[in-house]
Amino acid sequence: MSDQLLFSIEAAINGLMTGILYALVALGFVLIFKASEIFNYAQGVMALFAALTLVGLQKGQVPFAELINAIFGTNIHEFGWEMPTALALLLTIGVMVLFAILVERIVLRHLVNQAPIILFMATIGLAFFMEGFGDLMWGSDIKALDIGLPKGLSETVDQTTFEWFGYGFFIDRLDVAAAIVAAVLVTALVLFSQYTRIGRALRAVADDHQAALSVGISLRLIWVIVWAVAGFVALVAGAMWGAKSGVQFSLSLIALKALPVLMLGGFTSIPGAIVGGLIIGAGEKLFELWVGPLIGGATENWFAYMLALVFLVFRPQGLFGEKIIERV
Repeated sequence: MSDQLLFSIEAAINGLMTGILYALVALGFVLIFKASEIFNYAQGVMALFAALTLVGLQKGQVPFAELINAIFGTNIHEFGWEMPTALALLLTIGVMVLFAILVERIVLRHLVNQAPIILFMATIGLAFFMEGFGDLMWGSDIKALDIGLPKGLSETVDQTTFEWFGYGFFIDRLDVAAAIVAAVLVTALVLFSQYTRIGRALRAVADDHQAALSVGISLRLIWVIVWAVAGFVALVAGAMWGAKSGVQFSLSLIALKALPVLMLGGFTSIPGAIVGGLIIGAGEKLFELWVGPLIGGATENWFAYMLALVFLVFRPQGLFGEKIIERV
């Protein structure tokens, strides 16, 4: 094989693994939109807040330490112990479930039957509130997150590909582990949506709120469940990205890369989110490799949005979205 082809295969593999993480973030949007027709602008901040909570619990950090020190003149920052990762994960899941309950009771309950733009604006406010609350609670410094995933070059892949092609692929073991975790979670969500009673209830609410209510499905309970599941998805996405690049406030911007994924796959399709993520992940790597040198590079910053714009022009519902026909 030529060197250019081998480089392309390596870039595509790395892109596909990144694309699975994009799909994971996009799934949070899809789940909430399907159940409530709310585009949740706060999904990226949910991933940030979950990652901040996880690393804060792991390291035994005192919540609101800076505020407590300012009020009482103390100098406390940590409890002096570290929490096992498994326990920290369980407690963080509990925090995200509590968050889902509070969102339903404080925000969504008062906005039933409101216009979609009202609900969208509410999630914008929720996003900025959570970002400020997370800063106040855990601090704004960059935090290293270690959840036990392997890191560094995969020597197995490097040696195997060198024996096969005479060129060793550079594949980060953290990317492989994160892709496997994301793939398992995506598969579990698909099975949950298709084959469980709650999953069928979620799809019923998505199809017709009034019909779902008429057969005894609690809309409020469904909203709590779907926001809790989206919070769990945000936790996994935040943990994967945080382990890869550190937990910092720019982590919330991963939601921006999920938007082109949704435009490609469709806002209501779980398989669409997966396929869209893979297309964006592999496409931006290959485009940077093939076209980037010809136009000055840095194409990964805008390739996904350019591709999404093309889809909006020619297929606005996305690859798997339902085409909406309205009588006028």
